[in-house]
Formats: sequence, structure tokens, C-alpha cells
Amino acid sequence: MKKIILASNSPRRHELMKFLGYEFESISSDIDEIINPKLEHDEQVMDLSFQKAYSIFKDHKDAVVMGFDTLVVIDDFILGKPQDEDEAKLFLNLLSDRTHKVYTGCTILTSGYSKSFCSEAIVSFAKLTEEEILDYIATKEPMDKAGAYGIQGFGSKFVSGINGDFYAIMGFPVQKVYKELQKIFSKQD
Repeated sequence: MKKIILASNSPRRHELMKFLGYEFESISSDIDEIINPKLEHDEQVMDLSFQKAYSIFKDHKDAVVMGFDTLVVIDDFILGKPQDEDEAKLFLNLLSDRTHKVYTGCTILTSGYSKSFCSEAIVSFAKLTEEEILDYIATKEPMDKAGAYGIQGFGSKFVSGINGDFYAIMGFPVQKVYKELQKIFSKQD
């Protein structure tokens, strides 16, 4: 069986990958993330996931390499990882009592196989008070998350509804990844 490389150091992606039952290693992709504004949001995350996967694959062509990217979008405005606490506060105020979209792109590369796909979810937030926002920022959780929240952590208490792939919100569309890996490895048997 080919070695699987996860082009990510995300603890959430590692945890979810373990559930698929495959051995894997992680090599962080350190590309400059440049979003092409001419692409639709789903195309943007697939493009970035491809760039991340390819940056590792070019040196590991004997492996199966997976790259991911996640965007949080509200009013056609992309909320990346906040640069500082003020930006985290701005993002959380934007999300408060509103609905937004989360897109996660995945690219899987191996010799003779290249697949990029997107999974998405619509997420509704409850109305947040100033105190809730400040208390949440004090946990430091928002600082390394697209959109300034983690649905699997303290941020879960703000989510009032989800329509779509829950795991897309965590940055790893489990079912779609599992199906693609099954296709790859069934061809090797």
C-alpha cells in the first residue's frame, strides 16, 4: 500500500484522518496562500488544496498526498484566520445572529490520479453578547481558525444550526475523503 501524506499539521484533520483506519504521516505545506478572486469560493478552496497537495507531492511522487483548505464566507466576504484579537472580535460580531457558508476543498494526488472536490455547509450563529465574544477570544481558540471559531471546541456553543457537511466545517470532509481513498486503494489490490 502506498504511503499516505497529509499536507497539514492541523490537529483536527489528524484526528479525523485516524477514524478512516489508514496509516499516514504529516508534512506541513508552507505555501503562500494566494486566493484567486476570479474563482468562485468552491473553486478557490479546491485551487488552494491543490497547491498545498502539489507542494508536497512533487517531492513524494510514490505517495498519496492530500491537501485541504477551508474558507468561511459571509456576504461574499472571506473570513480567514484572524490576524489579531481585534480582527477576531470583528469576525465574531459579523457572524453573530447570522448565517454563513463554510467551504472545504480537498485534493488527493498520486501517480496516475488527481482529484479535487469541495464540501460545504451553511452555519447559523446565535446572537452573541460582547462579553461572550471577549470570553471566547480569551480562550485563544479563535486565533488559528478560519472565521475565528472552532465548531469542535468552545465555539460550538454559538452554533444554532447546520445544513450540510458537518465535517466540512472542521476542514476535513470525512465521507468524501474515505470514498476517494477506497477508490485509490481498491485499484492497487
